[in-house]
Amino acid sequence: MFAEISSLAPWLLTAAALCLLFAQGMMLRRENRKLREQMKERCETLGRELHATASGSMGVGQRVVTCERQLHELRGMLDEMRQNDPLRISYDEASRLVDLGADIDDLMNTCGISRPEAELVSALRKRQAA
Repeated sequence: MFAEISSLAPWLLTAAALCLLFAQGMMLRRENRKLREQMKERCETLGRELHATASGSMGVGQRVVTCERQLHELRGMLDEMRQNDPLRISYDEASRLVDLGADIDDLMNTCGISRPEAELVSALRKRQAA
C-alpha cells in the first residue's frame, strides 16, 4: 500500500499544484477585472474634468477677448478726446506763441487763457528753452 501511495504521490502533488495555479489564476483574473473597472472609472472622471476645464477656459477666453475689444474702444475714445480737447489746443498754441516771442497779454488774448495760466505756460517754455 505504501508503494501505491508513493507511486501516486507525484500525481497528487501535480494535481495539487495545478489546483493552486488555477486558484491563483482565478484570483489574478478577478483582480485584473477590478483594476480595469477602476481604470475605466478614472478615465471617465478625467474626461469629464477635462471637458469642464476646456469649457471654462473657453469662457474665460471669450471674456478676455471682450475686455480687449472694450479696452481698444476706450483707448480710441480717449485719444479722440485728447485731440479734440479745446484746452489742450489752447495750451499747445500758447506754447508755440511763447516760442515765437509772444508776451503774457498776447497769450491771454489769443488763446483765451487766464493770466496765471499764461504766466505758467510762459515760464515753462522759457525754462525748457534754457
